[in-house]
Amino acid sequence: MNNRLIRPGRLLAMAIAVVVILAAYLYFLYQLQIVQGEAYYHANEALTKTERTVTAARGNILDRYGRVLVSNAECYNLKIDTDKLFANDDPNAVILELVDMVRGYGDEYTDDLPITKEPPFEYDENMTAIQRTMLEAYFVRQGLDPNCTAVELMSYMRTRYGIDNSYSAADMRLIAGVRYSINVRYAINTADYIFVEDASMNLISSIMENKLVGIEVKRAYIRQYSTEYAAHILGYVGLMTQEEYEKYSLLKYSTDAMVGKDGIEYAFENYLHGQDGKVEETRNAAGTILSTVYTEEPVPGNHIYLTIDMVLQEQTERILGNGVEILKKNIAQKRAEGTARGDYNVDLKDNITGASAVVVNVKTGEPLALASWPTYDVRTIIEDYQDLLEAENAPLFNRALLGTYAPGSTFKPCTAIAGLTKGIINTETKIKCQGVFTKYAAEGYAPECWIWNANPKEHLTHPEETVTTAIRDSCNYFFYTVGHDLGVDDMGEFAAAFGLGQYSGIELVEAKGNMSNQYNHQDYAGAEWRIGDTLQAAIGQSDSVFTPIQMAEYCAAVANGGTRYSASIIKTIRNFDYSEKLYEREPVVMSTVETAQYNWDAVHEGMWLVLNDYVNENNANIWVPCAWRCAGKTGTAQKGEGIQNDGIFMCYGPYKDPEVAIFVVVERGGAGADVQFIARQIMDAYITIRGYSDTSDPEMALLK
Repeated sequence: MNNRLIRPGRLLAMAIAVVVILAAYLYFLYQLQIVQGEAYYHANEALTKTERTVTAARGNILDRYGRVLVSNAECYNLKIDTDKLFANDDPNAVILELVDMVRGYGDEYTDDLPITKEPPFEYDENMTAIQRTMLEAYFVRQGLDPNCTAVELMSYMRTRYGIDNSYSAADMRLIAGVRYSINVRYAINTADYIFVEDASMNLISSIMENKLVGIEVKRAYIRQYSTEYAAHILGYVGLMTQEEYEKYSLLKYSTDAMVGKDGIEYAFENYLHGQDGKVEETRNAAGTILSTVYTEEPVPGNHIYLTIDMVLQEQTERILGNGVEILKKNIAQKRAEGTARGDYNVDLKDNITGASAVVVNVKTGEPLALASWPTYDVRTIIEDYQDLLEAENAPLFNRALLGTYAPGSTFKPCTAIAGLTKGIINTETKIKCQGVFTKYAAEGYAPECWIWNANPKEHLTHPEETVTTAIRDSCNYFFYTVGHDLGVDDMGEFAAAFGLGQYSGIELVEAKGNMSNQYNHQDYAGAEWRIGDTLQAAIGQSDSVFTPIQMAEYCAAVANGGTRYSASIIKTIRNFDYSEKLYEREPVVMSTVETAQYNWDAVHEGMWLVLNDYVNENNANIWVPCAWRCAGKTGTAQKGEGIQNDGIFMCYGPYKDPEVAIFVVVERGGAGADVQFIARQIMDAYITIRGYSDTSDPEMALLK
């Protein structure tokens, strides 16, 4: 047996080798961690620290009782990291995979390219103004002919984006749509490209599981609507346009900020928006967030309480919509019966095109409900916008604030108060209706009272009328006489004091309207002023046109004895945690109508008789059963030859201590008497609603 002994020389050599290797290791470790460690640390830190904007939560919108109408819901958006996406060998394949995944989960991705998805490619007929602006900017940036066809543009994009012929024309269009949407934001100063807004959790989970490179998940907020009503009041939010960015960038808005586009969202953008914050994120080489530090804390927006009673608003919209349907059926029946008899004007334009109803507080001027028909669902405004633009009867048009209508006989209480105050008549003055006002017959002008031709068998007239009975009977002859002696300037003075043809004080966009007068008649009517215009102005015709909000506030001012309040729609503004009241509404008197109480009494009695005297049997049948005794005035506004009249009606109640005023207009509704049932149902709804208490959370309790 041979024993092998390790020689001392070899053992020493091995020991020396180990010591050398260990020394080298320690040397390099020392160099890496001690000598160069700080440099490596700072280099790594500089590469992984990024600052991003933290969007502040937008303030809520609530009704007068604290019912939340609009709030925020947290969501997650998918954004494309272009650096990582285009670092792929085939970014087009990644884009197509992403698009297929998004569609597979039922989500929608952002494609701003206004070209059809399938060949033969054509420009989208429903291209929006924003899409057109973006496309034009893209043409300029790429040096393209602005008149190039959609097919030519797609051919250019296939080359520019390296979409090889292995992709079908349809797939090529999908890829080009995403790449265009990314590129066009360099051509026009607009919001960052968000690939998917409010992505579903299934989609997000799938992207994470598949580890798709180039997609980032960002937390955001979307507006959440608790009601399908009050669309014209609430408004909506959307991404900024170029023009809006130029305005809001001065307020340090981020490029992807959502801003108010209409209604309260637009009017109170400065209160609702809040202040965005800044956060610094530190990531490792793999992109994992290691730490998050807020350098600026976001400040949520303030909360807006409206004067609107949302329950009443919903009921008013329902009643108005149902009322229009009833009137349509009545008109269709009249048309059928008249056609069968052979005495119906088949060329008459009698289809109802719009309607509005407004309810205001008589004692404060606060709008309680503002309804416009047709309307839309504000929850789906973005998706439905193009269809709404093209829809019949303009559902986006806010008739309550922007529609202007001749008041017809509802103007007569104004003429009455003006005549009484100026001493043209007194409460005992009697005027005999002659049926035809013949003072200017020699000049070829002789307007008739409505009753003159009411009965085809004989010409009727009203008996001697006082101002009270003239309002009850709506006698044109009486008011022709008063208007003639009063003059249009004095009529205009009182109309302005009642707020007619004047801005109402509401914070939303509204039309001013016009009180007929000799100074701007040429502009409105395209003709020189004549005495006949004075007579017609006295009964609410000529070129006098007012908005429903003005008419409702006018009715309230008549009811309360001449005090016209601002129609401000804001009740209270509170800070983001509801702890501080930033603003509280106080009734603001806009103007007053000064006259003796007995003059008011005469007008009020006439309006009471309109609804409660069985001389007006149809009116009394509708109003006498009401829980409150109310007063009101019907109006029929002529639209011109061959067009059905507008139906106008206003009322207030209760008669002894007025609390609420209501105005209703139905375009081509026929007559005030035909549409008053709508106001009666709204009055019933108001009486019922005021009878029960609210059950809102403590922090949203009734605002005094």
